[in-house]
Amino acid sequence: MEAANLAVSFSDAFVNEDYSFLSEKNFTDKMYFYPEKGLERMEFDIPTAIDIIKGMHEPYDSIRRSIYDVIPVVPSWDKSLTVVMFPFTEKRYKNGEVETYRFFERHYIKDGKIIDKLNEKISETIDCKNKIIMPGAIDLHTHIGGGKVNIARLMLQEFHNNSDRDYDLTADFIPSTLKTGLQYIKMGYTSCFEPAVLPINARQSHSEMADTPFIDKGGYALLGNDDFLLDLISRGAHQSEINDYVAFILKATQCIGIKVVNPGGINAFKFNQRALNVDENSVRYKITPRKIVRLLARAVYELGVPHPLHVHCSNLGVPGNFKSTIETIKAAEGLPVHITHIQFHSYGNNGDRNFSSASAEITDYINKIPNLTCDVGQVLFGQTATMSGDSMKQHANHSHAHPDKWLCMDIECEAGCGVVPFKYTDQSFVNALQWAIGLETFLLTEDPDKIFLTTDHPNGAPFTSYPHLIKLLMNKSFRDNLLDQLSVDISKHTILKDIKREYTLSEIATMTRSAPARILGLTNKGSLSKEADADITIYDSNIKDVEEMFASPTHVIKDGVVVVKDGEIKNYTWGKTQVVKPEYDATIEKKLKKYFDKYHTIALPNYSISNDEMSEVIGSDINEVKCSRKRIS
Repeated sequence: MEAANLAVSFSDAFVNEDYSFLSEKNFTDKMYFYPEKGLERMEFDIPTAIDIIKGMHEPYDSIRRSIYDVIPVVPSWDKSLTVVMFPFTEKRYKNGEVETYRFFERHYIKDGKIIDKLNEKISETIDCKNKIIMPGAIDLHTHIGGGKVNIARLMLQEFHNNSDRDYDLTADFIPSTLKTGLQYIKMGYTSCFEPAVLPINARQSHSEMADTPFIDKGGYALLGNDDFLLDLISRGAHQSEINDYVAFILKATQCIGIKVVNPGGINAFKFNQRALNVDENSVRYKITPRKIVRLLARAVYELGVPHPLHVHCSNLGVPGNFKSTIETIKAAEGLPVHITHIQFHSYGNNGDRNFSSASAEITDYINKIPNLTCDVGQVLFGQTATMSGDSMKQHANHSHAHPDKWLCMDIECEAGCGVVPFKYTDQSFVNALQWAIGLETFLLTEDPDKIFLTTDHPNGAPFTSYPHLIKLLMNKSFRDNLLDQLSVDISKHTILKDIKREYTLSEIATMTRSAPARILGLTNKGSLSKEADADITIYDSNIKDVEEMFASPTHVIKDGVVVVKDGEIKNYTWGKTQVVKPEYDATIEKKLKKYFDKYHTIALPNYSISNDEMSEVIGSDINEVKCSRKRIS
């Protein structure tokens, strides 16, 4: 933010004795200063201020400052004002000796100038003693917008709450847009990303997300099973043409990333293939999943899209599928790739049940491959609804539906989806081991920058269970007790009890804030540093139960506005949609027009969503995330 830059520049000007900065360009006609050790506030004109600063420097050879964090906050009572706060260490050098002090500065910025705030009334001061301050949390994989979400809501009305509620009656595992925003913000989450935006249905997905209050949002466009791309690949199209198509899709759908679900498998399912291994040709296009992953990973990388190809691997949920997962990782050939809900892809087929954990094998790859990241998709016990673009696997699992109803569908033969309600129970050996495999994956992955906290909402569990999951990761005795209380004995099939690691508070902050912000290219999120958005969550450290603490922050600030205080909503805000718009050769649109005219019921011009439509019709302003083009020789 410009205000944050101005405040920090003033700090730099002080230590560098840059008196040219002290002008009416950057200040009002008066300056104010609070001297050290509680002396009375001083107020003076700019020439006098220069003399005072010179006097402060005179006893020392030099003065240096190290700023820890910069927190710009726009108060709800004056949107034109920015309060910039930053703690710092100041070192004063004299004759080879150094004096060290710790200070906290607060500057008030309005209309591009540092102002005298003496006559302004501050409506609220937040006492942060015994508090834990973090940036707003980011969920990079949660199903909150799209046709399949609405199908689940309609299919499972018997789970909707019929009692009086303040805001909504829908079940926690399939909440409405309003309830989704309220529950996320009350947990301190300020940005969420829908991982399965079907391009043909992108308008509906964005409309639903735009109707979700408080949070910033974004989507990953689904590719890898659409006929246009598969035809390009089968005809041996050059990588540049594939890149152009990927870039067009990102622009047309107003998405921030590309996802591939069961690469080639959903398309193959339409031609009666019921499984497709990584190096197996699809019956229609004679293309392997390995080739699809390799070409898409390269396209995303060369276009400079910050988020790597988001991959839902082949053979989800199949015993022994860890081998497919490893081969899918290898398919990227060292390029950045993100494996999603990796718990469902970390299964062995050993033991008397032909089902076992392969988390050790998978995490070995996560730990040693630099460009590999993943989210877990943790399973927790209870009723939920599984929903996925992987219609092949949803069809295969429909016999396990609870309650006994399910649906698979397709739009324009572009991709597919399936909804199968499911109840995870600790009476089930498979479910109990799934629970343990997810936790093993978290705990065996060494770097919290490479793994992200998800339940694949609602597939493994609803997102409202995140505080419980955090407690499992931070408290070994707690998870050991739950392991011992399982209704089935899985002790011989898991190494969970042997893992002593407990996540630290810092590691939780990394995997839920800074790491997802980095991998999504959100340079203004996930930190409390200079120029970061004022998305802030404050927890009470006096609450010793971390599940309770993470479930109920004392304050949540979104874009500088206090929206949650002591569990109550104080203000409504509406976030932006995060998008990328890499450049491409528009020639690809001529080929697409011919394809659309021949096969689609929608014309190509009506397929794309413009910025104006996003803002004026759908109701969400966009924020464009920068792409930096790369080339592979």
